[in-house]
Order: sequence, then structure tokens, then C-alpha cells
Amino acid sequence: MADFSLQIQKLSERIESLKDKVVTEEATKTSFIMPFLNILGYDVFDPTIVVPEFTADIGRKKGEKVDYAIMHNDKPLILIEAKPHTEPLDRHKTQLERYFTVTDCKFGILTNGIEYRFYSDLEKPNVMDKKPFLTINLLKLKDRDIKELEKFKYENLDIDNILSLAGTKKYINGIKDIFRENLKNPSDDFVKLFASQLINKPLRHSVIEEFREYTKRALNEVIMDLVSEKITNLTTKLNEENEENFEEENNNGIVTTEEELNGFYIIKSILAENFDVNRIDYRDTKSYFGILVDNNKLKWIIRLHFNTSKKYLEIRTGEKESEKILLENLNEIFKYKDKIIAAAKMFE
Repeated sequence: MADFSLQIQKLSERIESLKDKVVTEEATKTSFIMPFLNILGYDVFDPTIVVPEFTADIGRKKGEKVDYAIMHNDKPLILIEAKPHTEPLDRHKTQLERYFTVTDCKFGILTNGIEYRFYSDLEKPNVMDKKPFLTINLLKLKDRDIKELEKFKYENLDIDNILSLAGTKKYINGIKDIFRENLKNPSDDFVKLFASQLINKPLRHSVIEEFREYTKRALNEVIMDLVSEKITNLTTKLNEENEENFEEENNNGIVTTEEELNGFYIIKSILAENFDVNRIDYRDTKSYFGILVDNNKLKWIIRLHFNTSKKYLEIRTGEKESEKILLENLNEIFKYKDKIIAAAKMFE
């Protein structure tokens, strides 16, 4: 998982750095999509695994080609339709639908090299569903995205498992869409669900309209309360750790400053949603303040160089590589959130 996660994170960084220079469909395929398939374990140079320009004849139209077909037992399993990353994908789904119908594939992917939309035929056999069961944006990666992508790795390929994922994701995404819509504009049925339990009178139009506003405000307040509670719990935990761990000076003459500890807690808060913060420790030295995984000095991820007139943040980028960044103040650490998370994920 760690190697795969790190590879995906590095591809994400590569896309971010190159996207302004990659402007054509062919460049998108070469620079973004082919590396993505390679990370998943599909040898793009082996025609028994990946067939570029796969022929998918449609009715009277002969010689219609889809950009890639991933083969399984000599049959197309996944069709991939690629567009330049500058193209929004919504207008191109119909083309993939046509290809899907005339092949025996089980999955279709529509991508611009940044966003990947995964489709199947859950509603009607051999007819591509209207909505993707999984959408992943490589520039906005979440931990669960990486775990779900792992199921598509060549070495892990289990069609039944992926179809099970597709069915589960379809309904989860549907519920999330309904919930988001009702947050913005609660439907009559949604309002009635609450109003019927709070009042004992006919739910006429005027009552529903009154309770629509109550429902909208209540839902948003619940969301804000949950967020506030999570932040409060994290702050309390960090303060408790601060009181337990703070030492002004150890027996070796190393002074752990409040500024170094504040930097440590900022980094811990950055990692809290993406990493088990119970695995994050620190070890102070005379040269730098090290932040480690599993209290293992070989698993350092960040070093704070705060003992000189200029303060530096050092972020690990590889086994023997790191990047030093000049800081004007501690709040600037938040600007490097993605790099800090990527460093920690080396040791998942």
C-alpha cells in the first residue's frame, strides 16, 4: 500500500507541475494516462494486456476506435476513452457509451488524465450506466480514493470484487447526492419526515414551507457542530500531549522550545485526517527538531531547523532526498500540507 500510495502521490505532483505544458490529447496520454496505467501494473507496451486504438465497430460505422482496451482472457475488460486534460468530460460520455454497448467489457473509464470516471453496467447488462460508480481526481486525492484504486491493480484484479465495489459505491454516491441536494433545498418528502414527528396537524403547503427553512438551518447547524466538535477534540488532545511532553531542557543540554513544539502540533493537525497521529513522535537534537513515524529515527518525515536566525522546514521527499523551505512564520507550514502528507504516507 505504501509504495502504491507514494507512486500515486508522485504522479499527482507530476501532473500539477506539468499540466500547463500538456495541452494535446496525445500529450495527455503520454504524460498522464500511460504512467497511471503503469502504476496500476498494466504494461502499456504489452498488447496482450493493453491494446491502444482498440477497434469497436458500431453498427454501420466500421473502424471506430477507443483509446485503450485492457484485456482479460483475450477479451476487453476495461475500455478507456481519453481526452485532453483541458476538456471537461461531461460532453464525451456518449462516445464511451457506444463503445461499451458493442463489446463484452465490464468497465468503462472516461478520463482527461486528471479526473477518472469509472462506469459499469449495473442497471442493465451491456448498457453503460448513466452515472459513474467511482470518480477520482488525481489533484484532489483522498485516502479512500487510493484504496479503491488498488482494487484495479493488475495483480489484484478480481472482477466480482470490483463489481461489488461498484454496486456499493453506486448507492453510497446516490445517498450523498440526495443528502447534498437536501442540504441546499430540502424536498417536501424530506421536510415531512421531520415535521410529522414534531407537530400533530395536517402538513399543508404553508406548514411544509415553514419547516423547509427549519430543516435547512438544522441540517447545516448539525454539520457545523460536527466539524466544531472534531476540531475541539483534536485541540484538546494536542494540548494534553503538550502538557505531558513539554520539557524545557533534557540531560544532554538540548532545549526543546515552545516554537518547535507548536510546529510539531501544527504538523500533527495537518496529518490528523489522513494518518494515524498516534504514530507521530518527535525527537529533538542540537541540530534540528525531528518529527518521526513510530518513534523510529530512520522514519523521519519532517525536520524543523529553528535554532538559527532563519527558520527552515525540511520535508522528506524520498529515501535519501528532502526539500528545505524557508519559513517567515509558523503559519506558513500549512501551505505545504500536501507535501507533509505525502512524506508521512511513505510509512503507511
